[in-house]
Amino acid sequence: MVPAPKLHPMILMKNIAITLIVLLLTGCASVSGKPAKVELVPEFPSQVDLRNTEVVIRRLHDQYHEWKSVKYRLGGLTKKGVDCSGFVYLTYLSKFGIKVPKTTTLQLKAGNQISQKRLSAGDLVFFRTGYSTRHVGIYLENRRFVHVSEKKGVMISSLDDAYWSKKYWKSIRIGT
Repeated sequence: MVPAPKLHPMILMKNIAITLIVLLLTGCASVSGKPAKVELVPEFPSQVDLRNTEVVIRRLHDQYHEWKSVKYRLGGLTKKGVDCSGFVYLTYLSKFGIKVPKTTTLQLKAGNQISQKRLSAGDLVFFRTGYSTRHVGIYLENRRFVHVSEKKGVMISSLDDAYWSKKYWKSIRIGT
């Protein structure tokens, strides 16, 4: 048996650096493929009808206050750090008893596209933040959405903000 060749430390570091750059450039995710699966969680104590705007808004505010200022961490799913799609996943699971996909790519396929004019509390709003990077938040009310900022962590922003209005891409209404 021939031993595997050892990589020079500089080559190894270069490969690690390239991998990290690719991960950072893809942000929350990129887009492709077929519809994603969304399912109700049977053991959830009280299923929420996403058409009940008042309840959805209240639960989104609860989630925001519980997670306010939790820092951004790519791939994170805890209060030590969470990314945008992870926050959507955790919010839908804990506040609505609905299991949505964990990635932005699949969350894009978890419902039906709607116009920005038809947004309702709980709808997902997507942004193109770079060449291949995407960002997702959850629509709250009054043109505001809750999301995870890379700089400020979990926060509420406005669709009318100069940055977000230029980056807005599409909205999805989750279907179960």
